Amino acid sequence: MGRVVTVAACALNQWALDFEGNLKRIVRSIGIAKSNGALYRLGPELEICGYGCSDHYYESDTLLHSFQVLAKLLESPATQDIICDVGMPVLHRNVRYNCRVIFLNKKILLIRPKISLANTGNYRELRWFTPWTKARHVEEYFLPRIIQEVTGQETVPFGDAVLATKDTCLGVEICEELWAPNSPHVEMGLDGVEIFANSSGSHHVLRKAHTRVDLVNSATAKNGGIYILANQKGCDGDRLYYDGCAMISMNGETVAQGSQFSLDDVEVLVATLDLEDVRSYRAEISSRNLAASKVNPYPRVKVNFALSSSDDVAVPTCLPIQWRHHSPEEEISLGPACWLWDYLRRSKQAGFLLPLSGGMDSSATACIVYSMCHQVCLAVKNGNADVLADVCRIVNDETYVPEDPREFCKRIFTTCYMASENSSQDTCNRAKLLAEQIGSYHINLNIDAAVKAIVGIFSMVTGRTPLFSVFGGSKRENLALQNVQARVRMVLAYLFAQLTLWTRGMPGGLLVLGSANVDESLRGYLTKYDCSSADINPIGGISKTDLKNFIQYCIENFHLTALRSIMSAPPTAELEPLVDEQVAQTDEVDMGMTYAELSIYGKLRKIAKAGPYSMFCKLINMWKEICTPREVASKVKHFFRMYSVNRHKMTTLTPSYHAENYSPDDNRFDLRPFLYNSTWSWQFRCIDKEVN
Repeated sequence: MGRVVTVAACALNQWALDFEGNLKRIVRSIGIAKSNGALYRLGPELEICGYGCSDHYYESDTLLHSFQVLAKLLESPATQDIICDVGMPVLHRNVRYNCRVIFLNKKILLIRPKISLANTGNYRELRWFTPWTKARHVEEYFLPRIIQEVTGQETVPFGDAVLATKDTCLGVEICEELWAPNSPHVEMGLDGVEIFANSSGSHHVLRKAHTRVDLVNSATAKNGGIYILANQKGCDGDRLYYDGCAMISMNGETVAQGSQFSLDDVEVLVATLDLEDVRSYRAEISSRNLAASKVNPYPRVKVNFALSSSDDVAVPTCLPIQWRHHSPEEEISLGPACWLWDYLRRSKQAGFLLPLSGGMDSSATACIVYSMCHQVCLAVKNGNADVLADVCRIVNDETYVPEDPREFCKRIFTTCYMASENSSQDTCNRAKLLAEQIGSYHINLNIDAAVKAIVGIFSMVTGRTPLFSVFGGSKRENLALQNVQARVRMVLAYLFAQLTLWTRGMPGGLLVLGSANVDESLRGYLTKYDCSSADINPIGGISKTDLKNFIQYCIENFHLTALRSIMSAPPTAELEPLVDEQVAQTDEVDMGMTYAELSIYGKLRKIAKAGPYSMFCKLINMWKEICTPREVASKVKHFFRMYSVNRHKMTTLTPSYHAENYSPDDNRFDLRPFLYNSTWSWQFRCIDKEVN
């Protein structure tokens, strides 16, 4: 009858500018799609060059190598007898576009440029690309010679068009277009397009997956149709983790769900669906049909090919499924772990070193590495040859097979407790016990000799010896003495990262992990160039509140009982002298605010776009049961003073896994000055007027 179609959506772990690896993964995905009976294969956005090329998009090399890869794909036997939809940058009339290139049997059918570019938060597409603004308009694109020699075509259609096969009509959206208020799928659906294909480069944020799923399902709930979403996965060279979640939906319901977090470089999701279900669904929606009768038609590119077979009566089709979402704690356990694995294997280092203080943040970082070891062992157990090959190279043993996460952790993870005279025995014991339970190679050392040597040099030069405030010193002296300890730990962390494996007779070096959370960074409660200065930080985009919940998750799921005492202990930097052998310094007292308050300030500042005055106006209502307006004003002023005084620290913040939309990351997500007038005189006067 010719009504059942089999389509494939791919989640590929592409790497910016890794043209060789990207080509291999694309070809593998096409082979898997064909072996499962698919006749249409959709890949992620800009999959040929990798999404995160940034300013490399300006380079002609990026365009050249993308076309070279496209030529290889066109020539490959794997791409025959299947419609392939790949992403790459294309220069048309000296304007650079983010495009889909759709081809079949060595012929390019259509080059479809992106219409709505992502330009908020982490995205800067308008910096490198121009949106296609000519709705339902197609032009001739003159192919480069390298492609002409393969296809025999001189020109191909370029623009906003749809494909008309023998049995159906297919239209393309690209990532942001699904999120736009005037998504193309609406008009395309009214014009008779039955299959919508969306190639995405969408990154992970805690609690975001359901939004993407809801958008895909709602795209066909009102209008009917089949919606295919492909997405990039993994770390392609920066702070983002692209979280896969390839999916296929029909008539408002999910019929196939891909994984959100996995170590598989190539994942192909295939679904077999009945086009008549789309047609019958649309038939009874009279409002939709009335609108369809007045729609402005899309240019159609005719394709002499069918996605269905004439003998498909007995072919089973997919039924709706219930999407399973991860909890935020599972997301923290899996997302940063996969990001760390990509960074480790692609940086060609031999493991990680973490300054483990016995506090919650560094312990959470250690747990994420332990979770990574779990994921690696599970992937190898499930037959992932790529992961096994990476493991053997990292540990420098071709015969090694990781089976026990603790044993693997011992090989690739070094933890280091750096004690001082201000450290308590409690934190030392907590760090040691956690290291034993996760299996890390643990080092205990004391930094007092180095601290005294540095302070001694200062005293010798100036003739003055700074004192802690408990011994009569000023605030300046007290802070400087704390900073010396913190910075010595950073220097020692890098020394041990470079040479620890050398002392053990093992090759390679270690990546230093940082463990400052998003709230501390926002407040600036860290020493510039201390142990928060590291190579990468898996928790730098995660709030203290979420980390506490994650620690509880690890107690229950990884049976790490050492975390119980860590969770119950008050957070402390342990940089000031002990009082009666007990810690006298705590984070929240030092900061003058709680972590719960910090999280609220962060969301209001970034997500709600609130300056001091607007934040005060919002908080007098939010906190009316617990604070007077004058107390709210005092809290808001204190936060903005501390935030602005410390903003310069964000310019040197360790690259962190992006997990929160209120991240203060200065690299490209949260663009602000780093020299403020920290008196905020006008703004604070407006607050005082409202208080009075």
